[in-house]
Amino acid sequence: MSKVIKYFKTITQIPHCSKEANKLCDFLVNFAQERGYEVEVDEVKNIYIRKGAPVLCLQAHYDMVCMGKAPNIETYEEEGWMKAKDSSLGADNGMAIAMMMQLMDEGRVLEFLLTSDEEIGLIGANAVAFDLKAAYMLNLDSEDEAEVYIGCAGGADITAFRQDSYTEGKGDCYEVTVKGLAGGHSGVDIDKNIPSAIKVLGRYLAEKGVTQLAGIYAGERRNSIPANAVAIVRSESMLENEGEVTVRKLRESPRVLGEGDKLIAFIDAFRHGVRKENRELGIPDVSINLAIINTDEQGGVTIETSARAMDADALEALTEETVSFFEKYGFESKVEDKYPAWKPDVTDFTKLVDKKMKEVFGKSRLMAIHAGLECGVIAEKYPKMKFASIGPTIRFPHSTRERVKLDSVEKTFVVLDKIIQSV
Repeated sequence: MSKVIKYFKTITQIPHCSKEANKLCDFLVNFAQERGYEVEVDEVKNIYIRKGAPVLCLQAHYDMVCMGKAPNIETYEEEGWMKAKDSSLGADNGMAIAMMMQLMDEGRVLEFLLTSDEEIGLIGANAVAFDLKAAYMLNLDSEDEAEVYIGCAGGADITAFRQDSYTEGKGDCYEVTVKGLAGGHSGVDIDKNIPSAIKVLGRYLAEKGVTQLAGIYAGERRNSIPANAVAIVRSESMLENEGEVTVRKLRESPRVLGEGDKLIAFIDAFRHGVRKENRELGIPDVSINLAIINTDEQGGVTIETSARAMDADALEALTEETVSFFEKYGFESKVEDKYPAWKPDVTDFTKLVDKKMKEVFGKSRLMAIHAGLECGVIAEKYPKMKFASIGPTIRFPHSTRERVKLDSVEKTFVVLDKIIQSV
């Protein structure tokens, strides 16, 4: 087992869910200082590590999306892949951190920028203000070997709230559940035909003519395709299991939302998924994830979505359309955690990275990704710096199916070493 893999396994045992990664922050600061690196930590817990007069800065985020049993992560290997038992793995972006630790062990003259809370809106990247010295930045948050990323989607989280009230209901009470769907990343997996538990639930309720909704608790994270959804409803006609929907009759007689029918209609009508394809890049151009819907005991209804687009105008148009759609159903909305797209750009640096990738893998291609890499945000702050992004093959991040290809990690680290020696 390589030291990179050993370091990654160490990281998995230190809790680092978004907003709860202080222990890993402290661990990484101590790790770098013990190896003779200068370290700065800012107010939002971004970590800047430097030795000498570096030409290259390596960048990654150290928080992870915790799904299932995470942060209690138990790793195992199967047919050349590392996985986690009933939890997300955190290879996104922990494997990059492990590579950085290996390079620090070797005393390399480099800058390292480790950002906080990337997974909940690029919070750390938006606050970066360190005096970076390097001319080049290599982001290590991509998820396909033999590909060099030179652009990414911009995004925005659009949330909405409506205050409803409860009224008396009629008929029997049912718990209607969609549970244990595959889930996945709301950007890179949004075009993989992964069903949304919220949409499956909404379609069932609409088709059965259910209009009395006592409560709904659906979705896990804004940047995850919903894997689970449950609604408590009342119906004067019998409801039964169907497909991925499980129905259980309850003895309760709960009050129901006065406008529960509108919420069910909203879910059924919402156009979740890819809105437009980018044929030139072979990826989605515009998409939106209907991520979370919850009701509270006072009748409040909260909805969270994550929108993505490969250019600013398309993102603005999708945002305005979504806000208008919320208003149509009586919601007040707000736009949060907006971040810019990273416009694809071929430079001498991306050509160098592409060349080194070919030397190791025998092939390479310049790509853009339908997800929010931090390069877009950081490039606006450091306009003279040149950027590229690489990473080992990771599948189904942000879900309990997350896995990383182990030989891809080893080869990607060789590519990284060649880039360091060549800049």
